[in-house]
Amino acid sequence: MSSFCSDPIHGNLPEPIDHFDRLPDSLLLLVFNMIGDVKALGRCCVVSRRFHALVPQVENVVVRVDCVISDDDSSPSSSVKSRTSGPFTNLFRLVFGGIVKPLQALGQFLGPERHSLNKTLTTSTSSSLSVGLGGGDDGEMGQGGLTHHSPTQVLRNFNDLRFLRIELPGGELGIGDGVMLKWRAEFGSTIDNCVILGAASVINIVHLSVSEHGNDGFGIDYNINNGDDNSSTPESFFTNGGLKLRVVWTISSLIAASARHYLLQSIIAEHKTLDSLVLTDADGQGVLCMNGEQLEELRVKPLLASSASKRTLVPALNMRLWYAPHLELPDEVVLKGATLVAIRPSEQSGQKKEISDASWLSTAFEEPYGTAAKMLVKRRTYCLEMNSF
Repeated sequence: MSSFCSDPIHGNLPEPIDHFDRLPDSLLLLVFNMIGDVKALGRCCVVSRRFHALVPQVENVVVRVDCVISDDDSSPSSSVKSRTSGPFTNLFRLVFGGIVKPLQALGQFLGPERHSLNKTLTTSTSSSLSVGLGGGDDGEMGQGGLTHHSPTQVLRNFNDLRFLRIELPGGELGIGDGVMLKWRAEFGSTIDNCVILGAASVINIVHLSVSEHGNDGFGIDYNINNGDDNSSTPESFFTNGGLKLRVVWTISSLIAASARHYLLQSIIAEHKTLDSLVLTDADGQGVLCMNGEQLEELRVKPLLASSASKRTLVPALNMRLWYAPHLELPDEVVLKGATLVAIRPSEQSGQKKEISDASWLSTAFEEPYGTAAKMLVKRRTYCLEMNSF
């Protein structure tokens, strides 16, 4: 039966139909899953009761962390208040939150002297992820009247998570100006593999060339090639600190990856429907990935924590290193001091695909760096071993 509304001039008229309400829940969930961003989903929650009921069923969620705060700043009272708040309170608060200036360290694992290897290995300070929210009655109050909530608290409102991506405000590693350093790691209960690509500098020939003669006033030599002079590693690489610097890059990347892995424990334990988890950063410096099998492995076999700091213990490792003084990529990007390091736990040697498998290494990075990995693995291979730390 149709309903009517009274109109003094035209008489009774049918009530207008909201065609949006006629969309099935399955279609709305498809839209919500394409949105993904947890703050945008929070805005959707306040639109209607129907949206409020559907958002917890979203399977694909992206959480962009506003800041990293030290564990020393957290208070027991804040966690109690968070637990006693109503459902979706944390999610709603994301809508009105400000953005805290990003901190460029996940646990200050590299210490104040970021290039110091000793600081990298011995520091014990730890930090936690945090989303900056508007001030209110619950949560931990930070500077500027902002309330901090961890991704764990916010994600607790989602019942059927399958695909989760968490993005940090920046990479943890403090590297020199012009240096390029990227890593990608996979974890189960411990590290499964890690690929690191670094370069002392990245040069775009097209952008830097200002004359046909290559004289741009910066003293840069554009006579770059991949000929015979570039086919072997120069002796200076081993004597002038080049190899030592690559070892520092490797250890720093492994510590950053193991610190991220440690912070994911509670999320993985609470969301047993997860099939994929990615923890990356806005700088594109590092990516930690876990698939369904690796997630289940961590639930069944808890991680071993490092005694030195709050991170997952890194086991003994086998590594392969490739180096090129100059590496010219097809799109006229040149990597100076290009280095590729492939890492697997020693106990996995011979059990899984070869550590130097080009297909595994080249797919770890987006272009043009995937091509750089393919080119580097064709060069001389250096084998290294590292003890657990």
